[in-house]
Amino acid sequence: PQQLAERYADLAASHSEALRQREEREWQNARLRQENARLRLENRRLRRENRCLFRQALLGPGPDKPPADPGEEAEALRAQLGQLQEKHRRALRHLRRCRAAGGPEASGAEDGEVDELLLEEDEQAVDK
Repeated sequence: PQQLAERYADLAASHSEALRQREEREWQNARLRQENARLRLENRRLRRENRCLFRQALLGPGPDKPPADPGEEAEALRAQLGQLQEKHRRALRHLRRCRAAGGPEASGAEDGEVDELLLEEDEQAVDK
């Protein structure tokens, strides 16, 4: 009978310990779920902020925000315009050469449009 009582006491203690560990795990899981939800919200907020910052970097300052240095921005735009104009002139010269050689590149655009662009480029060259 005494061995049986000791065995019963050991089983009761083990059961109590198992219940305590289970409650502790459940409490810890609940805490981790809350932390996970908080981190998901923070992650969403940071993604939105990153998208916004990326858009601002791509688009530059908006119309309601004046640029940091208007002269500097104007100079950068002038340089970009010059580069684009030079690319345009090279493309027109290439079209002219292709047209003279009867190549396939000239047939990509409408003939009237190409003639107009070439004429405009010739007039601009004369003006300069």
